Amino acid sequence: MITFKELNLSNQLQYAIDDMGFEHPTPIQAEAFNVVRSGKDVVGIAQTGTGKTFAYMMPILRDLKFSKQVNPRVLVLVPTRELVIQVVEEIEKLAEYINVRVLGVYGGTNMNTQKMAVSQGTDIIVATPGRLYDLAISRALNLKAVQKLVIDEVDVMLDLGFRFQLLNIFDVLPPKRQNIMFSATMTDDVDALITDFFRSPEKISIAVSGTPLDNIEQQCYDVPNFYTKVNLLSHIIRDAQIYNKVLVFVSNKKSADRLFEAAQEIFGSDVCVIHSNKTQNYRIRSIRQFDEGENRILVATDVMARGLDLDEISHVINFDTPNFAENYMHRIGRTGRAEHEGKTILFSTPKEQEDKDAIEALMNYEISKMEFPEDVEISERLTPEERPKHIERNNPHTKPADEDAPGPAFHEKSEKNSKQNEGGSYRREIAAKYKKPKTRGDKNYNLRNKKGKKF
Repeated sequence: MITFKELNLSNQLQYAIDDMGFEHPTPIQAEAFNVVRSGKDVVGIAQTGTGKTFAYMMPILRDLKFSKQVNPRVLVLVPTRELVIQVVEEIEKLAEYINVRVLGVYGGTNMNTQKMAVSQGTDIIVATPGRLYDLAISRALNLKAVQKLVIDEVDVMLDLGFRFQLLNIFDVLPPKRQNIMFSATMTDDVDALITDFFRSPEKISIAVSGTPLDNIEQQCYDVPNFYTKVNLLSHIIRDAQIYNKVLVFVSNKKSADRLFEAAQEIFGSDVCVIHSNKTQNYRIRSIRQFDEGENRILVATDVMARGLDLDEISHVINFDTPNFAENYMHRIGRTGRAEHEGKTILFSTPKEQEDKDAIEALMNYEISKMEFPEDVEISERLTPEERPKHIERNNPHTKPADEDAPGPAFHEKSEKNSKQNEGGSYRREIAAKYKKPKTRGDKNYNLRNKKGKKF
């Protein structure tokens, strides 16, 4: 195993690495260093938690010369605001002894403040696609000096629908630049992006996305429903000494809020939650408190937790079985980092068994099945999604078999409703019948009533 000293780092980078206590680069860091320095387009495929940020930033900082120019020379695009903050922090650690300006910009905050920060000048800008494009089209940010474009967690970015924003950003970048892309998976969308915009890229693949990590112990439970999962979770993680830092994954925001409310009743302030409907300050505070140990349980959705560098997670609980097998690999990659032992637990309802089978097929690995604890209550309470749907016999929720055939609502008009509007003659008949005008605004009618006279 090589050391960082064998990578031909600058003295300033080596000092920063020594301060952080690292001796050996991860495989992706070792493989990518010389390739990124060569100036070729690079595509790196590596699992979550393998040090991709340092993999592209060490060679970039190694050759980034001091400059006083205002416009950025390096652009790093990431999918979420949390990742912007994290990547900026990682770059600042690496650049501790280098005179380099780093700025992070993202949505959800005052753009005028970011415009002022941009105008002060920066060498490296880390951004979400939406806010970067807003700054570019408002001419607050000039991207014509960008020499290196890094797209991190590109598969998540495309899943979130950022493809068209990426294409718009490519249009305002100089054509002569180095493209560097890092992803945990190689999807069809990622491959299409590479084909359209990369020039003979050098591909670095460290681990197949379906390969289970050797230092992670995996277990699973068969559970009938959501609230039984809650009971099982509270039973398993009640020992705070063993389960001291637990990341709990759920499939969507509704489940995250539902689980958070239920867990709060049991664990109180020990639990926190993040998903995209929470405010930026709330999300940052939840991540910080969990990372620093103030909260030992974090409930999160896949997108929010993807790419976040959370230290020393003792256990990952898959409260919901992911629909896509590769997402399971991203989830369990949150634990067992930096050669530490990790543990993961998967909960699966009968409806989720097919997804669980797909995960095991992808990994070519059978997850150890645990016996359901006898002292855990099997809840009869069901979520709205789990409740059986009752369809009324005379009010089915499906269309008729023959959609073109008229249904019961199509019938002939009754004789009463088939009368035609006769216009003025009809109004005259009504007036003659009731001996008074149709409206009270008739001056003659009002005058006649007052004087008791007829005209």
